Amino acid sequence: MDLERVEALLKLMHEYGVVELGMETEEGSIELRLQGAVAPVAAAPAPMAAPVQHAPAGSAPAEADDGTITIDSPMVGTFYRAPKPGAKPFVSVGDRVHKGQVLCILEAMKLMNELESEVSGTIVEILVENAEPVQFGQPLFRIRPD
Repeated sequence: MDLERVEALLKLMHEYGVVELGMETEEGSIELRLQGAVAPVAAAPAPMAAPVQHAPAGSAPAEADDGTITIDSPMVGTFYRAPKPGAKPFVSVGDRVHKGQVLCILEAMKLMNELESEVSGTIVEILVENAEPVQFGQPLFRIRPD
């Protein structure tokens, strides 16, 4: 594999936030790892050319003692706050949202699933970090309903 090809791969790794890459070709194999980077638990989000689906609705949102509603993950996957790396997040703490508004993307098996708000209100808390793996039923957002 020539130096130009390796440099192009490194540039793509930086652009998409990939910290580790392994590749096999007829010429041989190569493993690249960015120095000082910690490998993510899940792969970086695919470009938005991947099909986007709506996440299946889970059970009704649970109301907490403080009057907020918790929105839980309807699936196992990876939580993304924005449609692509470097883009503005769908929502932030303090934002007013309406029922049906996209809150995040959950990636499962290379499919990007939009999770929509089940209620109208104000985002009180985002309970997971971007690109963090989530489990079925894991609380993702707290919303104070209108």
